[in-house]
Amino acid sequence: MFGTILILIVTVMHVYVFWRAASVPFVKQRIPTRVIVISGMILWLVFYLGRVYGRGVSGAAAAVQLVGMNWMAVLFLTATALLTVDTVTGFGLLMRRSAPALRGLALLAGGLLSAIALVQGLRPPEVHDYEVRIAGLPREMEGKVLVALSDLHVGPHPGKSWLEARAAQVRGLEPDLVVLLGDLFEGRGASHAELVPALQGLSAPLGVWAVPGNHDFRRSGDDGLATLDAAGVQVLINRWVEISPGLVLAGVEDLTVHRRRGHGGDPLAHALAGRPPGAVILLSHTPLQYERAAEEGVDLMLSGHTHGGQIWPFGYLVRLAYPLLEGRYQVGDMTAIVCRGTGTWGPRMRLWRTGEILCITLRSVQAKSAPRYRESRTTRKGGLSAGS
Repeated sequence: MFGTILILIVTVMHVYVFWRAASVPFVKQRIPTRVIVISGMILWLVFYLGRVYGRGVSGAAAAVQLVGMNWMAVLFLTATALLTVDTVTGFGLLMRRSAPALRGLALLAGGLLSAIALVQGLRPPEVHDYEVRIAGLPREMEGKVLVALSDLHVGPHPGKSWLEARAAQVRGLEPDLVVLLGDLFEGRGASHAELVPALQGLSAPLGVWAVPGNHDFRRSGDDGLATLDAAGVQVLINRWVEISPGLVLAGVEDLTVHRRRGHGGDPLAHALAGRPPGAVILLSHTPLQYERAAEEGVDLMLSGHTHGGQIWPFGYLVRLAYPLLEGRYQVGDMTAIVCRGTGTWGPRMRLWRTGEILCITLRSVQAKSAPRYRESRTTRKGGLSAGS
């Protein structure tokens, strides 16, 4: 259903963008209408073939998929710029003389925004520091560092070398605990065995833990779970583990998939049931049921999934479904942090902000503030995020 709706939307955007482009004086005077129509059909076909046949494979098909998804982003940004002009000019009924030229500027704006987004999407993710105070945090956990990555979407693009670079980036933070917040792999029935060495590059004294996302383990041919197991990454699906006396780490299955497929049971209740007293950190790929989590006594909830909208202004639509879009939120006594994604989905593009890795220092409520010695690392990689 999602794929069908996406193809329909992209088709409508194609018709709209090429229709409006044909009315721009510079284009109209220099490019025959049939060339515009044929170009639009070819680009639509590239997107369609990449979306339907290019997923989860390598080689030329994967390249077509990458080009098609990047084109989708270019189309979205261009359509947004054109629609803004059409709204202001009443689709040419107002400002009749200047409206066609303004559409030309909109085409240029779409191209410029696309170039910026491509550069941002290809940049390494920034490290963003947070200091979180937790009531009842064991004394032994004071000052421990948790590093979280979300939405890697590793497959043909990006691949092994990109993941190896992220593992090196994490090791440089000297974490005590590493968590992966879902959507780790991309590809329909693809093998991820070659990623095992790169995943093994992630290590921490308190272990490396993961929860599945809506792109993980969804088809019988996918080997994501086996890949994580081979790499020594422990998966939490509707269960908890006491990683240190007085500190519980719990994880749930993807709540979006659970809701869409009408699965029975209550993942959050199962994940927290029977836990021992102490501080609780909850891993949930999708930032849903956060109010329930706070009521159940969770101290820190970590999520991803939203990508922070990934390409502005798409985030405004994403926020309608996921009010916790990105960054830090206070929900009662619980702190919730939503990672805007370490990687990208679909287009290798981001506007306006790059991907991120979360570096969280755990503090007890009673402890005095300590110098954030990791802040200099964050500053080198782009500065502190809002609310950190």
